[in-house]
Amino acid sequence: MNAAKQTLPEDAAHVLIVDDDDRIRNLLKRYLTENGFRTSVAKNAKEARALMASVDFDILILDVMMPGETGFDLTKSVRAASNVPILLLTARGLPEDRIEGLEMGADDYLSKPFEPRELLLRVNALLRRAAPKSIEKREVKFGGCTFSLGRGELRKAGELIRLTSGEAALLKILAQKPREPISREALAEQTAQGMERSVDVQVTRLRKKIEEDPRAPIYLQTVRGVGYVLMTD
Repeated sequence: MNAAKQTLPEDAAHVLIVDDDDRIRNLLKRYLTENGFRTSVAKNAKEARALMASVDFDILILDVMMPGETGFDLTKSVRAASNVPILLLTARGLPEDRIEGLEMGADDYLSKPFEPRELLLRVNALLRRAAPKSIEKREVKFGGCTFSLGRGELRKAGELIRLTSGEAALLKILAQKPREPISREALAEQTAQGMERSVDVQVTRLRKKIEEDPRAPIYLQTVRGVGYVLMTD
């Protein structure tokens, strides 16, 4: 298929690919375009910032090991101002690297080399999680917080609290079964985090946004030997 001649719908998701490897950049651009995405590319964080200043992207795919500003650095900076889903790519597949990426605010992590099909599945999963379902109107309340399951929005004392798509997905699963413990394994599977340790990282970040004292959580509690539970009003 000639991607350059393909006509995409106006509402096609727009992906920004940031990687210093020309081959990977071009491969992903061609593959994602052939699968219905609008795509833009940048070879470093500087170019990516210039593009993001003028375009609202639906998802970012960032290489970790870029010269200068790394993918971790860019993720942390982007996350401070945006909820856009972020998928990190790296040749370093150690669990510590994945955890660091999640701590910076990434939503998912894919080790090189990878199958383009797997990347496509992960991109689609992140976009589904980021897009709220209009039929879900329910809200849950805990303390001074209100979480909308449909919009994936958390408000504390009426103020909107910024969540990553991963945090929103985790909170949504817990909010669907309030006061019912859910195992770390199930949470890892349902949020596409893949690792129970990654769920722990997301919980820690959520507690900082929800709890008055994250070290003594009242609402997002640990159930020893099981997992986590959301204690709603």
